[in-house]
Amino acid sequence: MGLFGKKETMKEAEGTCGCECCSHESMDEAGGAERKGMRVKILGGGCAKCQALEAAAKEALADLGMDTEVDYVTDFNQIASYGVMSTPALVIDGKVVSCGKVLKADEIIPLLKK
Repeated sequence: MGLFGKKETMKEAEGTCGCECCSHESMDEAGGAERKGMRVKILGGGCAKCQALEAAAKEALADLGMDTEVDYVTDFNQIASYGVMSTPALVIDGKVVSCGKVLKADEIIPLLKK
């Protein structure tokens, strides 16, 4: 008699429980809210190149009108946990999008829009 619970299980797997508050539209809005809470990190040892990447990232965020904070990670254990072998590195939402070079703000903007 496992068939009777199958529809409810399928709804839960789709990300909705079937009630009005968990409709696909509200889930999409929640995804947009999550995107607004983007996380940006600069990985580096504190050198001039790392600081230049941080400044460019802040400029790109300002150009997009985003109030996202930029975290500066200098702990080499944390940097190694991302698999980064050369710094500076740019991490957006936990994904390394650039390493070993200083990007300009206009190069960072498309990466932030993804």
